[in-house]
Amino acid sequence: MAEANTSSVTEFILAGLTDQPELQIPLFFLFLCFYMVTVVGNLGLITLIGLNSHLHVPMYFFLFNLSFIDFSFSTAIVPKMLTSFISEKNFISYAGCMTQLFFFCFFVFSESFILSAMAYDRYVAICKPLVYTVTMSPQVCLLLLLGVYGMGVFGAMAHTGNIVFLTFCGNNLVNHYMCDIIPLLELSCNSSYVNLLVVFTVVTIGIGVPIVAIFISYGFILSSIFHISSTEGRSKALSTCSSHILAVSLFFGSGAFMYLKPPSILPLDQGKVSSLFYTIVVPMFNPLIYSLRNKDVKFALKKTLDRITLS
Repeated sequence: MAEANTSSVTEFILAGLTDQPELQIPLFFLFLCFYMVTVVGNLGLITLIGLNSHLHVPMYFFLFNLSFIDFSFSTAIVPKMLTSFISEKNFISYAGCMTQLFFFCFFVFSESFILSAMAYDRYVAICKPLVYTVTMSPQVCLLLLLGVYGMGVFGAMAHTGNIVFLTFCGNNLVNHYMCDIIPLLELSCNSSYVNLLVVFTVVTIGIGVPIVAIFISYGFILSSIFHISSTEGRSKALSTCSSHILAVSLFFGSGAFMYLKPPSILPLDQGKVSSLFYTIVVPMFNPLIYSLRNKDVKFALKKTLDRITLS
């Protein structure tokens, strides 16, 4: 990290979500419950997909990876956040802060692009059902997944590199519950317009490219649905996309609100609340969104429970 050359600060203090003492313990148990639901939900979905062969299809291949990303994303952020509720000062080393920032950016970018890959999968399934098996072959799915994680590495390296070469001197209190980009930029002694431009450009790529891909996919999907003559057929086609649309809206809506507005419009304290959606709420709700209304997942759960009961 070249710590000695780039920074006189060896550790940071994370301010946490709130400085009101009476809220610390209730919030600790609230977010601990959220984290437990996230872990159980995502690991449960990963296990179900892994154990049931009828779920070994492209749609659930991407859902498997979405659950892995959500679980890892939440694990990179929440445990350290929980510490801030029960300790007087939540210290994190310079190297630890940069590591958390790297994985935070990696999983945010990976989730953006896995959602766009899932949109493409729905487009092929609805618009080109006769060639779905050929188009979404294992080789194509693997290439799409490599692209997803490749963009994750790109986003993480771009943002972390942008921060690593800044100088931090004196004040080391990060006004956030995690090592995020904007609070670190505001804490730096020598951040400039160029650094903000890098952040805006990289975030625009991370949010803009997947959103464009998703909109194009759903444009073709809606066009195909409108050409379906039966109401039942239209309803069935829409129902296969509803979970994905909800997940996309939650994730990209909160991310765009946080990062595509100038700091003067969205103060950091409000930004902390906004960031709760994509760091905690989205990873918790995704397995619920994709399982509660999904007949295949419900069947797999029943089958797995029956297998456990009979063994």
